[in-house]
Amino acid sequence: NMNIHLQEIIESFCPYCGESIQLLVDCSVPHQEYIEDCQVCCRPMQIMANVNEEGIPNVQVQSETD
Repeated sequence: NMNIHLQEIIESFCPYCGESIQLLVDCSVPHQEYIEDCQVCCRPMQIMANVNEEGIPNVQVQSETD
């Protein structure tokens, strides 16, 4: 039973207030897009996460209006 990390915490920045934020990414899903509110300013950010074959997530954060 291999113990692989299915969830990873990614450090990013809010596109609105510029504060450092932490995003919990589900690495068992290869591609996902969702809206999450900034923990600091509470504005909705669009999160796009792509997980490669090694299970390493690449996350893009942008404002919902872009």
